[in-house]
Amino acid sequence: VHPNVSQGCQGGCATCSDYNGCLSCKPRLFFVLERIGMKQIGVCLSSCPSGYYGTRYPDINKCAKCKADCDTCFTRNFCTKCKSGFYLYSGKCLEKCPDGLEANNHTMECTSIVHCEASEWSPWSPCTKKGKTCGFKRGNEVRVREIVQHPSAKGNPCPATSESRKCVVQRKRCQKEGKGKKNREEKRKKINKDESKETRQESKGRAARRQNREQRENNNKMQPKKRKAPNKEQDLAPVDTAH
Repeated sequence: VHPNVSQGCQGGCATCSDYNGCLSCKPRLFFVLERIGMKQIGVCLSSCPSGYYGTRYPDINKCAKCKADCDTCFTRNFCTKCKSGFYLYSGKCLEKCPDGLEANNHTMECTSIVHCEASEWSPWSPCTKKGKTCGFKRGNEVRVREIVQHPSAKGNPCPATSESRKCVVQRKRCQKEGKGKKNREEKRKKINKDESKETRQESKGRAARRQNREQRENNNKMQPKKRKAPNKEQDLAPVDTAH
């Protein structure tokens, strides 16, 4: 062994030197050169750092640098994340996305353009005017639809989600139809009110009659009884003096 090479190394090194750091690594660790000032030293890591990709060989596992525009990569020719200002597409870092694709500034990738999609139109609504369906001849009817897919930045914009058109109906009065329910409610309330009023009046009448009856009975109790008048025919009867 060279005098500058030591086998009692730390940090995962199998062999090392005071000047160059790790010269070889323990099994399954990756050897990578790190620049410190004007010199490079070897280090042994369990995985390659950002900007490097790992390659395993029978004698040594090495970390190699990705391309300059690539932040992380799987191999030198397949990037998994680009540096700022570049968009990832099929393992490559591009300044501008190809035709038919658009740049996604959130993921920094080139993605497919998504166009807006809308559902089918609903049936036309009843012909109305000012919220009523009667009492007029010309009105409007409406139909609507929903957005089922919103567009991406370069996608076709969404169409209108509602349409209105003129409509003609046979003119008819809507007082009975429109106010029928209200009139029935008012009539029912009036009947209930009248019944309640009659019930109260009957109760008052019964109470008044009962009070009058009780008053008469009390007055009769307070008046003195009249003496029975004598029978004049009995008083004038002849006295029997035959004895």
